[in-house]
Amino acid sequence: MKKYSFKILMIGIIVSLFTMTSCLNDLDTLPKDKDIVLADELFNDPAAYKQVLAKLYAGLAISGQQGPAGLPDITGIDEGFSQYLRQYWLAQEVTTDEAVIGWADGSLPDYHEHDWTSSNEFVAALYNRIIYQITSCNAFLRETTPEKLNSRGVSGQLLADIQLYKKEARFLRALSYYHALDLFGNFPFVTENDEVGFFFPEQKSRADLFSFVESELLTIQDGMVAPKSNEYARADQAAAWTLLAKLYLNAEVYTGSARYSDCVTYSSKVINAGYSLEPSYENLFLADNNTASGVIFPIAFDGLRTQSYGGTTFLIHASVGGSMNPADFGINGGWGGNRATSALVNAFNSGIDTNASNNAIGAASNWGLVGSATANGWGGPDMSLHQTGTANVYAGFFNLSDGEIKFRRDNDWGFNFGDNGADGTLEDGGSNIVIAAGLYKITLDLGNLTYTIEQDPRAMFHTDGQTLEIESISTFTDGYAVTKFKNVDRNGMPGSDTSGNFTDTDFPLFRIADVYLMYAEATLRGGGGSEATAVSYMNELRDRAGNFGKVTSINLDFILNERARELFWEGHRRTDLIRFGKFTDGNYVWPWKGGVMEGTSTPSYLNLLPIPATDLNANPNLTQNAGY
Repeated sequence: MKKYSFKILMIGIIVSLFTMTSCLNDLDTLPKDKDIVLADELFNDPAAYKQVLAKLYAGLAISGQQGPAGLPDITGIDEGFSQYLRQYWLAQEVTTDEAVIGWADGSLPDYHEHDWTSSNEFVAALYNRIIYQITSCNAFLRETTPEKLNSRGVSGQLLADIQLYKKEARFLRALSYYHALDLFGNFPFVTENDEVGFFFPEQKSRADLFSFVESELLTIQDGMVAPKSNEYARADQAAAWTLLAKLYLNAEVYTGSARYSDCVTYSSKVINAGYSLEPSYENLFLADNNTASGVIFPIAFDGLRTQSYGGTTFLIHASVGGSMNPADFGINGGWGGNRATSALVNAFNSGIDTNASNNAIGAASNWGLVGSATANGWGGPDMSLHQTGTANVYAGFFNLSDGEIKFRRDNDWGFNFGDNGADGTLEDGGSNIVIAAGLYKITLDLGNLTYTIEQDPRAMFHTDGQTLEIESISTFTDGYAVTKFKNVDRNGMPGSDTSGNFTDTDFPLFRIADVYLMYAEATLRGGGGSEATAVSYMNELRDRAGNFGKVTSINLDFILNERARELFWEGHRRTDLIRFGKFTDGNYVWPWKGGVMEGTSTPSYLNLLPIPATDLNANPNLTQNAGY
């Protein structure tokens, strides 16, 4: 249907896995499975190099060697839970103010309760999956040294292709080491240069891992394919620059030294590489989002070729329940797990300068809003609608409270409209219009006697039958459901797997909107960028989001909230909250943080996940993170 097909090779022997322990000796054995081949035999096939590279990329998408279950890459946890993106998403989102998950499998509730320990099997699975991916990349690099390629007679175009493949493998390894230093801090360190066999990897400090990732990306960037020139879902220069920007944005957390000017530099390189925002926000998260603009590096999924119970299969199925129709999401049923907290929902009720936004619409008109939901109540004066430039059409942005509204001219009850049928059509003197608290764009069309009440179109929530607040995490209808990811294309057609089990929707790991936000934040933090340019980037995001309000100035609180509005459920939030000093300690709490319905402060040592007890016991070179 799209993309390229991952050919999943049985390369277990060439990958020196250390998924349950940091002691390595896997290459000391011979394969027993006829489908597993030795490295020398495998790489005698010229096509194998690209096929194994595909397996490295697929390591972010699949959970095992046959899919969706039966021959897992790592053990110690159900294979469906073990997939890279699923584990990464849980750690980055369920620990934060953006999501809860209603399942009580094992130690999974520890994430929103903020009471995980070194024996948490989900923490261990994430740690092991990162190690598996790093080790897979090392194995590929170990088999593509100049000496080995020369001994196999590799030359010409194949040799040139392999040099590019090696840089992509190094990018993928750098990505996983970035995840390791962000999540775990100090981490066992192995490269292709380490001797194969039984040994205990040394533990590198977070600062040293930062230096390694930075050095790798700076070294490979010039040899990678130019931005937007590689095959779909393969890394290019812009992917490397984006990862560098993310590394530098968080450098003060990782090393104690700020690198915001470097973040501005590399964000600018990406922005100037020709990327444009996808005009329709929802298109970024559909089954044909491989055609959406603005995506820099996705994790590719295909309902027929990358079947697992992780990735977007998990994100879409687990987000559907209650009164939601699974067919609308291109799936055969909902799992009823993931919902948004009220903290995320409420983030959409702020963020713009309503005066500047209304003035940008046009001059104030003599029509306005009156009612208990407005700032001045039923007594007025009315909140003004503004002239749009189209005859008899007026609009405005309003912060409203729970209550009712009507449309009125000249603050005079002799000219008022309401809605008798709550159907969007107006009647002279009609019924009051009920509205919930929030930030709205309201349009009045007197020519057709209709009106619209809109919220930020990025606020993609299912509210029918759902409560805003969560009284019981295990009850799916407690909390708004998120409708962001769907396994249908722009025409509403479902993905390629006709069973409705597995999804085609790719996960946009890096996209240009995130880079805009990084540039703006780094500029505000003293990185030397242009604040005027940063403001213009923020308004581009809001223009693309349905022209939903203007900003004339920005601050760091705006950036954190705009990152939630633009990037929610895309795996950024834990890192963001830590950088802003709001993940632990302090006064910022959210529903069910710390296992309390109203939320509570939690200790700062939770800013890092623990080294799993299994690995700590196996490797004497490892030291546990403080607090665990």
